[in-house]
Amino acid sequence: MLNIVLFGPPGAGKGTQSEKLINKYGLVHLSTGDIFRANIKGGTELGTLAKSYIDKGQLVPDEVTIGMLASEVNKNPNAKGFIFDGFPRTHAQAEALDALLSSINSTITMMLALEVEEDELRKRLLLRGKDSGRADDQNPEVIQNRINVYNNETTPVKHFYTKQSKYKGINGIGEIDTIFTNLCEAIEKK
Repeated sequence: MLNIVLFGPPGAGKGTQSEKLINKYGLVHLSTGDIFRANIKGGTELGTLAKSYIDKGQLVPDEVTIGMLASEVNKNPNAKGFIFDGFPRTHAQAEALDALLSSINSTITMMLALEVEEDELRKRLLLRGKDSGRADDQNPEVIQNRINVYNNETTPVKHFYTKQSKYKGINGIGEIDTIFTNLCEAIEKK
């Protein structure tokens, strides 16, 4: 089973590259944001619980997030593997994800991180904001805050997977197909 944690700051190209990886390797995409929205919309018990935290402006507790992820993993017993997008964001979440996968006799294969300089991220996000109309991509202060949050949150997770020899940084600047080739080469070497 091929299980990838796909990381990168906002604007690094995760969405573009994850779609290509999903198609090539037949993986199931698990985005915590999408899972939260689906559970809240569906009125599930975990969705109602998550909404109670979100409505107060609080982070959803790890056990609720892991519960939702476990449900999604269990819905796909024949999956060739998963791409985890936006999770784990902390050391504790990485440990919980390891425990979840261990319960189905699997593990994280690798963490692929798209690395892009901050100046380039700001340019990409402002351009995306003009094209998409996304408010969070149009305000330079909001963009910088999102980049700062990413940098602060991911350091412990990067170290977690580095200690397991599962971290691989990939240059996220260049042609989309070249970056995709580099991601595939990292996967094939593993």
